[in-house]
Amino acid sequence: MDKNQILEKLKTINYPGFNRDIVSFGMVKDVVIDKNNITIILSISSQNEEKKNQLVKQISESIQIDKFDVKIKVLDQPARKTVDTSNKDANVEGKIKNIIAVASGKGGVGKSTVALNIASALAQLGYKTGLLDLDIYGPSLPITMGVNENPQVVDGQKIVPIEKNNLKLMSFGFISGNQAPVVWRGPLVAKMTEQFFKDVTWGELDYLILDLPPGTGDVQLTLSQKIPLDGAIIVTTPNDIALTDVRKGADMFKKVKTKLLGVIENMSFMNIQGEIPGMNNQEILINGKTVKVENEHFSFNFHLFKKGGGLEESARLNVPLLAEIPYSEDLMLSIDKGEPLVQYDSKHTISEIFIRVAKSLVKQYE
Repeated sequence: MDKNQILEKLKTINYPGFNRDIVSFGMVKDVVIDKNNITIILSISSQNEEKKNQLVKQISESIQIDKFDVKIKVLDQPARKTVDTSNKDANVEGKIKNIIAVASGKGGVGKSTVALNIASALAQLGYKTGLLDLDIYGPSLPITMGVNENPQVVDGQKIVPIEKNNLKLMSFGFISGNQAPVVWRGPLVAKMTEQFFKDVTWGELDYLILDLPPGTGDVQLTLSQKIPLDGAIIVTTPNDIALTDVRKGADMFKKVKTKLLGVIENMSFMNIQGEIPGMNNQEILINGKTVKVENEHFSFNFHLFKKGGGLEESARLNVPLLAEIPYSEDLMLSIDKGEPLVQYDSKHTISEIFIRVAKSLVKQYE
């Protein structure tokens, strides 16, 4: 009997209420084998004693090995600071565990693409997930998800989210028609934002991802007053103009005491590949960059804007840099087709980046 064999057994045990095993969750801190004694050390941040006891019972029943005494030790973890959910419960139609905003201070940085694929990745991992497009003036969800229909209305006032690819979806574009221009003053925008929570029957969700409009306007203000967010992700590109605006958005969330979960740098670089027949183990100069050719092929990353902007902002905010997402034609085409890349090609390099981001988010909330 060795440690790896026990870990393989533990990988068959899911945390109560989730479709994910305790090893991938990072809850198994160590397995110690000393003669005929096996000690499994767990680190669980949840304060739910019932779930802890249920998990210990599951492990005890699953890890029974002849001539070995199995003990399970749960490390005490400090209680995590929780968000005041009183307004959430009162102002949201449904039971939503975590509401996460995807935001930026500037348009055109790929925020909607990031929000869509994070939501899709969470759904792929087995979590009940919703995606709410809160850009009243320029809703994009009908296009990015390839949805051209109106949501149903029940009881004369409650709106039922449209469901596709295991996601619950809502956007002003589903109601107004995506081609209709919107000319509204701030109070109407604020009221519509509030209605997306009070009048949409979200049901039970593990995560509701919000695709916010750029800036720090009426939508963001309404959210901070009416719907306490459980966290926010900041999306930027590496260039200075985007970073300047992004800093304003990030600082706004800090002022309203919303937890910043991390920074995602989009369009970080472009991977350039090529072939030069007859050349091997030689260096060539491309756009001022020395590139080595191996077996007639070369590959290098070309930075479209600059390098390190996302890392710089994450360091300033003291939050993780969740991902550096390269410019990708496949990602762009998936948006135009209304088919999220994570959904139809989960093995794609960029899909795997989004899935890692989703896993890191889940880890922050377990």
